[in-house]
Order: sequence, then structure tokens, then C-alpha cells
Amino acid sequence: MADQESTNKNSNEGESSGGARSKDDVALELMKFIAATTGYGKATQGSAGFSGKPLTRSAEDHAEALIELFNRCRKVVKAE
Repeated sequence: MADQESTNKNSNEGESSGGARSKDDVALELMKFIAATTGYGKATQGSAGFSGKPLTRSAEDHAEALIELFNRCRKVVKAE
């Protein structure tokens, strides 16, 4: 019985009260959506219409681009 009670308490710990999401959570979801649908931060090929050498980016450059996108999303969400 005590195990079942502790399991119920643990399952509710991750939930926020009232189901409200923080602005950072909303900004993170927005950033994930934009990055996934547009390939933001990935430069594996040149821009449309250009047949130049494929661009390569390091993991640090990709991470920096995603952090920049997240900060931009935070500004948009907090402006509302």
C-alpha cells in the first residue's frame, strides 16, 4: 500500500499546478517546431539556386544557432 502511494506521489511531481505552462516551455516548444520543420541551424547544403560546395558546421555552431533561436522565441513569447 505504501509503495502504491509513493508511486502516485512521484507521478504527480512533474505536473504543474493547473496545467499552466511556463513561457520558457512554450518558447522551447516553438523552437523545436521551427528547428524540426525548417532544418534551422543545419547547413548541410547551399542555399536554393546555388550549387556551391556544401557547407559544414561543427556541433558547436549548430548548438549556438539553436540557442540563438531559443532566445528569439523567448522574446516573442514574453512580448505577448
